[in-house]
Amino acid sequence: MKLLKKYLEKDNAGDITLICEEPEDMWHVYNLVRVGDTVRTSTMRKITNESSTGSISSQRVQMTLAVVVETIDFDPSVCSLHLKGKNVHESAHVKLGAYHTLDLELNRKFTLHKSEWDIIDLQRLEQCLDPANKADVASIVMHEGLAHVCLLSSAMTIVKAKIDMQVTKKRKGFTSQHDKSLIRFFDAVAAAFLRHVNIDQFKCVLIASPGFLREQFFTHLMEYADKQGKKFSSIQRSKILLVHSSNGFKHALKEVLEDPSVAARISDTKAQAEVKALNLFMELMSTDHARAFYGYKHVKMANEQQAIETLMVSDNLFRSHDIPQRKKYVELVESVKNQGGTVLIFSSMHVSGEQLSMLTGIAAILRFPLPDIENEEMSDEEIIPEEIPQPPEYPPEEIIEDENGWSG
Repeated sequence: MKLLKKYLEKDNAGDITLICEEPEDMWHVYNLVRVGDTVRTSTMRKITNESSTGSISSQRVQMTLAVVVETIDFDPSVCSLHLKGKNVHESAHVKLGAYHTLDLELNRKFTLHKSEWDIIDLQRLEQCLDPANKADVASIVMHEGLAHVCLLSSAMTIVKAKIDMQVTKKRKGFTSQHDKSLIRFFDAVAAAFLRHVNIDQFKCVLIASPGFLREQFFTHLMEYADKQGKKFSSIQRSKILLVHSSNGFKHALKEVLEDPSVAARISDTKAQAEVKALNLFMELMSTDHARAFYGYKHVKMANEQQAIETLMVSDNLFRSHDIPQRKKYVELVESVKNQGGTVLIFSSMHVSGEQLSMLTGIAAILRFPLPDIENEEMSDEEIIPEEIPQPPEYPPEEIIEDENGWSG
């Protein structure tokens, strides 16, 4: 993300002009833009003209429009953002108050006006402008027949490709059929990896699987890359870490990030700090539950006693169109910071953020136990279901998909 212009008044109202340089920047903009904000950028609009003879013609005209946002649509698979609202600056082609949809695109500047840039907005802006907050970990999680190629950044876990293929089961007398289908599967995963991952850009590349599958695939990947004229150097090989996972589904990344060898390799990333905090919270829930609370009511009570050491909040709570609801979370964050506590804002697009969302989206680790809070009931909207739905099982058909939905 590139900052072109910033003008804020004393009440924090004002305009900020930005350019999105990477797909992940769209995710940050999605968290910045809310209903009621004004966005101004260049766009294309179809204009219909009627000649003096009555014939009708149409053409697409490029223009600059500003709309007051009413609906926000984010497509995480391609990181695209669509904003719909009423035009607030009349032009030769678009009437005042006419609806228009703005598509924010890479390398196209836009200006975002807010009546108030609060502390969460400014923190998000600072984060997306920091070049250190980029995708620094690539991963492959796999079991026989299923693999996910993912990129992990401080804000998102992006699935770049999913490979789902039938691998013949190993049976006595049919070993060759199993080996052939497994090699075919490995070829597809290796091709997806080389297509989507430039290993030089990453601090670490994780290959995770049950059993010895990861070792088999690593050997195959080296051979496949060599045949494609993309032989791995010793430096590139040193970035690859083989770790255990229970399966090849995306949610297996959580246990991968908990592996001590992985934690040591990516210890300075924001994502790892969040994983460590959430793991400590889960441990305290079992061993010292009077120091671990979730849900707004309980967390707020702990804050009133200045007991919060670490506050964990999901960013989806700050995307609420309900302004009073958003403000209560912003005020809580400011209060915890003022009392010397640590605040971690989890991305709902990251595996750790998905888990926090299952715990109402807000949780806290306390400096000291507060057993009295346990006796207070949660409000109805904060009660989470007893059973968390598991990821769906994929059918045993052959699927190879990339982030644009391509399959073959």
